[in-house]
Amino acid sequence: MRALADFTIEPGQGGGGNVLHFSGPMVVSSLGLVDRRLRQIADPVDEIDVSDVERMDTVGAWTVWRLSQQLGAKIVNCRDEAERLINAISKADENRESIRAPRLPLIERVPDEVGKMVIALAVGFLQIIGFLGQAISAIGMTLRHPRRFRGLALVHQMELVGVNALGIVGLMSFLVGVVIAQQGAVQLQQFGAEIYTINLVGRLTLRELGILMTAIMVAGRSGSAFAAQLGTMKLTEEVDAMRTIGVSPTEALVLPRILATMIMLPLLGIYSSVLGIIGGAFLGSVSLGIPFLTFLARIQEVVPIHDVWVGLVKGPVFGLIVALAGCYQGMQVKTNAEEVGTRTTSAVVLAIFTVIVLDAFFAVFFTKIGWG
Repeated sequence: MRALADFTIEPGQGGGGNVLHFSGPMVVSSLGLVDRRLRQIADPVDEIDVSDVERMDTVGAWTVWRLSQQLGAKIVNCRDEAERLINAISKADENRESIRAPRLPLIERVPDEVGKMVIALAVGFLQIIGFLGQAISAIGMTLRHPRRFRGLALVHQMELVGVNALGIVGLMSFLVGVVIAQQGAVQLQQFGAEIYTINLVGRLTLRELGILMTAIMVAGRSGSAFAAQLGTMKLTEEVDAMRTIGVSPTEALVLPRILATMIMLPLLGIYSSVLGIIGGAFLGSVSLGIPFLTFLARIQEVVPIHDVWVGLVKGPVFGLIVALAGCYQGMQVKTNAEEVGTRTTSAVVLAIFTVIVLDAFFAVFFTKIGWG
């Protein structure tokens, strides 16, 4: 049968105050019932005698120390081991230091956090440039040794990035074309110029929204997949295993994804633009009384050819940004599965933000060179 701790309260010798005598093992497994009784003590106690305690652990030492502080009693007749534990508990109990780290005043904390954020962005930018350098180096190595290029991996990634995205990109582009035509027609009808809805749909779709919406869709669909796939491979040490057997992860994993995205995004952009124009033509034939074929024929007259080239030039650049963001974030995973989710989110946000910023730059650039 397991021995339990117990206590008695007796008058002190020579008419002194009461003495609380502990007996038995003062360990965590034997203190349950005793602790309840100790909390109900109402008599004054001057001393706590632990001479009959067989053994004591940290919980027992804390119980004795807490009781001595609560009753204002002195602990007597401690064995060496028990005395060391009680002393350690008393020192820990006397520690009144704050568990929170000191914080700077608000007027200093805000610039400090902003500065840290700016430095982190600068470091991240340099790391992305370095990652791009690794990819360019891998391309150079592949050109020197063409047999090392993984053509099947490239075709597989082209299927995942491009062919498998045709459905969602086509539906999105068709509906965007419908929305642009409907909203544009509502505004132009006020001036009796609804025929210019064709100009609006054609130029806006081929020049801006076709490739931009496609890039955003690919960033959310394929960029996130790149980050999750490579991040999981980092966690399962597949990337380390590839390095061990002499295979470059950049050549085997990163390069096919970057090239596939750069090749397929311009094609998806053209496909998206065509579906957007068809969506606008559909709404024109239903709501504006513009025949479907007339709408398409008019597109050829009002849309200059350089608008098509603008969309084509943006495609590979946006594809590079999307693939680079996804692969970079995936290769930065180091610790646990939670980081895979965080890096995947970061890849999508980084890609979409950079694509929109570059699209604004391209808009100004092409206007300056006369392709406005």
